[in-house]
Amino acid sequence: MSAAPTAAGPAADQTLDAEVLEGTVIDESLLVRLLRRTGRTIARPAVECFETLVDGQTPHQARLTMLAALTYLVLPLDLIPDFIPAAGFSDDLVALTALLGLCSRHVTPAIRERAQRRLDLWFPAGR
Repeated sequence: MSAAPTAAGPAADQTLDAEVLEGTVIDESLLVRLLRRTGRTIARPAVECFETLVDGQTPHQARLTMLAALTYLVLPLDLIPDFIPAAGFSDDLVALTALLGLCSRHVTPAIRERAQRRLDLWFPAGR
């Protein structure tokens, strides 16, 4: 008895072997530098928002709005459930846009400097 071909066709029954790349094929130091640079780029707005939130010079209304947006992003409850295609993440996008807009409006050179020092600790440039 032979197995009947699946709906996906005879190619779906074949097993593919993946080739594992050795460290000599990939320049690991280049990869690490790329990941660090990317990490710094992605982390910068988050660290600046955090520093803006904890800064004593940031107006209380702005801090409350930032906390509300962060709380909304962290809590699993949404106005529009995330499983709804396209529309599900739109409410999260609005909260994130409001948060980043507030942070960019209230960030100062001192806040940027503190954020930069924190990023330098987390992502050392010399390594």
